[in-house]
Amino acid sequence: MKIHSSAWRLMLLSAGLQVVIFPLPGLYWLSWIAVAPLLIALLRARAPETLQVDAAVRLAPASPWQGFVLAYACGIIWYLGTCYWVFDTMHRYGGLAIPVALLVLMAASMHEALYHGLFGLLLATAARGKVGQRRALVLAPLFWVVAELARTRISAFPWELLGYAQTGNPTLTRIATLTGVYGLSLEIMLVNSVFAAAFLVAKERRRWLLVAAFAAAILLQAGQWLAPPAAPTDKTALLVQTNVPAQEGWTIEYFQGTLRDLTWISLHPPGGKDGQQFNLIVWPESPSPFFLNDASFREVVAALAQQSRTWLLVGSIGVESASASSRHTSEVFNSAGLISPAGELTARYDKVHLVPFGEYVPFKSVLPFMDMLTDQVGNFARGASREPVDAGGQRLGVSICYESIFPDEAREPVRRGAGVLVNITNDGWYGDSGAWKQHLQMTQMRAVENGRWLLVGTNTGMTASVDPYGRIVAATGRKMRTALAAPYGLLSGTTFYTRHGDWFAYLCAIISVGAIIARFLRTSSQ
Repeated sequence: MKIHSSAWRLMLLSAGLQVVIFPLPGLYWLSWIAVAPLLIALLRARAPETLQVDAAVRLAPASPWQGFVLAYACGIIWYLGTCYWVFDTMHRYGGLAIPVALLVLMAASMHEALYHGLFGLLLATAARGKVGQRRALVLAPLFWVVAELARTRISAFPWELLGYAQTGNPTLTRIATLTGVYGLSLEIMLVNSVFAAAFLVAKERRRWLLVAAFAAAILLQAGQWLAPPAAPTDKTALLVQTNVPAQEGWTIEYFQGTLRDLTWISLHPPGGKDGQQFNLIVWPESPSPFFLNDASFREVVAALAQQSRTWLLVGSIGVESASASSRHTSEVFNSAGLISPAGELTARYDKVHLVPFGEYVPFKSVLPFMDMLTDQVGNFARGASREPVDAGGQRLGVSICYESIFPDEAREPVRRGAGVLVNITNDGWYGDSGAWKQHLQMTQMRAVENGRWLLVGTNTGMTASVDPYGRIVAATGRKMRTALAAPYGLLSGTTFYTRHGDWFAYLCAIISVGAIIARFLRTSSQ
């Protein structure tokens, strides 16, 4: 039997809602109903009647294959609407021709949508048989978490999981200290399930379910306006927003002029803070060719650290020579170098989680033609350690760029003793799209999960200081060369999530697998 047209319309509605709950436009309050139309579509995909279903009408849920197709189509639309900026990034900054950039966007959309498809497959499988619809609605939040866990662990691009829609809700996000962002996703899906149930029961019962669903959504969303107490701060970092153009031709004159400008703003920050003693100065990741082994660059940053008497963390390019690494060729890393107040390079963090088609070409070793897709993709090596770097007793948990969308990249350094998190990034690659805000939204959740202050140093903005509740307490504007006096504190102790990681998501996976197995066992015994 074909999928009914009403199911397709509901799927399209859900896909649109799932797009608008993230920046931009960021209508976060719609997250409580965004998935409900998809749930209804999956549970009445073959029913020709109206949404109202009374006791005399037999529901017709989607078959497992139909469930996959409906949810997969929803996922493609969601990805295209949320990550449309991939095209511009690949074309303008990655050097890909327009047809190839479009192909990359479409291929990425079709790949990421597989996890929506997995959700639809699981839900439709659970919905078959007696009381199947009720069972499916109860299990839907668990299935959603399973799909998000798979996307995080398999796809290497867990962009905008559902729970991130409530990052700005400091009361609700406290659950992330136990469960990570997955707990928020489950909460949102629980309310969506109740909304969906209201349209799948007899009319006389619908009113009470709708009242319950609206009440839950309003109460949970109200946490956005309940302010937790201010987090303690006793330190201040200077976060320099370099605003270096992504496509600038780097002549020696431009290179030297940029270094002079950045040094000046580091010593004379805006706002009348000349002479203020900072605990840390941070230069972000940027497209500038700042090599840590370049003598002229090292001389400038060493002099800055000495003159300011401050530890300096600077986004740069690290090189491991062939002789030093015992390899046949030198390796190049996307790095952050730590310079002491004495002007010495004391530590270097090398980025572990690289961006496919941005910092390396996937499958190049087995598919040589992949290297021919672009002449501007980086060829960085992977870092090997997530150990914090020590800045005079300040243990810094450093991440670079999109590493901050992976919970483990923040959790591991905190578990190993980091007292504050620092993310340096170049969001200039995203142009004027909403991707920079999407990235910041996900980065904020790392502060909540681990109960740490988070310093976000960006090339083009928004540079920010984030407290352990995920609130932005200080920030710059965008596309300006400036510096932010960012308050922060060093915290000890670890959250349950820091200690135990994604236990909650894996528990959801175990329960989901058990439910599917039980469903098949019941079918085979009948």
